[in-house]
Amino acid sequence: MTRELQRLGNTLLRVLIGCLLLAWIFHVIFRNEAEQLARHQGLDWDQWTRAEQWRQAWTHGPPALWETLTLVPPGALLLSLLLMAITILLGVARWSMALQVQGLHLGGWRAMQISFVAHFFNSFLLGSTGGDLMKAYYAARETHHKKTEAVVTVFVDRLMGLWAMLLFAGLMLLPNLPLVAANERIRLLGLVILGLLAACTLLVALAFYGGVSKGWSGARGWLRRLPKGAWLERSLESCRQFGKTPWFVVKALALSMALNLVTVLQVFVLSRGLQQSVPLMALLAIIPMIICLSAIPVTPSGLGVRENLFVFTLAGPSLGVPATIALSLSLLAYAGSLFWSLVGGVVYLGLKDRRRLRQEE
Repeated sequence: MTRELQRLGNTLLRVLIGCLLLAWIFHVIFRNEAEQLARHQGLDWDQWTRAEQWRQAWTHGPPALWETLTLVPPGALLLSLLLMAITILLGVARWSMALQVQGLHLGGWRAMQISFVAHFFNSFLLGSTGGDLMKAYYAARETHHKKTEAVVTVFVDRLMGLWAMLLFAGLMLLPNLPLVAANERIRLLGLVILGLLAACTLLVALAFYGGVSKGWSGARGWLRRLPKGAWLERSLESCRQFGKTPWFVVKALALSMALNLVTVLQVFVLSRGLQQSVPLMALLAIIPMIICLSAIPVTPSGLGVRENLFVFTLAGPSLGVPATIALSLSLLAYAGSLFWSLVGGVVYLGLKDRRRLRQEE
């Protein structure tokens, strides 16, 4: 009972952090909108009390944000939804490749159902990858003799996706060197991304090809003595299978790169719908960086973290996107993801073994 209360407390704390981050970024932007309006009307903003400034911010800010959101033409919204659906289907194809390596033939329709359910849980679990827990749960239920291997496919699918996204962002920094040099914010994020890319590349190499046990003969014996050592060793052997399978890494990487490109195109379409001329080349570097950092399990679905990063990068002096527009762009991109999350919720309600899943939860 104590453990359950502790888990509930941790979850509520993270939800609170997400709400505070969202409230902070909304307040900063609303305050800026109200201050500009007051100065445009010839009023002395600095003479107002802080309470009055807050009241003005939350009185005039929300209507200004809503007006910005409604500027996007319906065609741009529909195209962004279509592009988001394509990213989900590309993710299904990549996971299916991982399943086949382990000899698990789940079927395209079933894999798509589970992926949509995972996308549904992503909308309120921590980070932007929390739904992977549900995907691993369902994958393990699909087999009686390869449950460990089924769970490993979810881990490998996410690892390949993260590695490809980091690699994509790192490569796109090269044609954006003038922007990186001129924008301290993007330069800072770029350094973080390059560090994460190096760490993730090392993890991929160790997971797929090994190396520790070759230099340290007692590594496997030490692994077996750990809690769940047998399970860890079997998981490691399952990961090695991906490195032994010809062309798996190359194919999965190519598929992931296509997914990354479509993800950026979705944001590009929305930015054009908001009448912003942000260069596509700049977005090819910025959007993957934002996605990678918002995937860190700090808040549910990365809420607050993602919005702050959009404003932090796009509203800088180099790109000159208004803060309200940058926030709107983040919210619209998330709205497309949320739409397909709702579709995943409908799939979840009709998925087999739903009753048993609820008992486990």
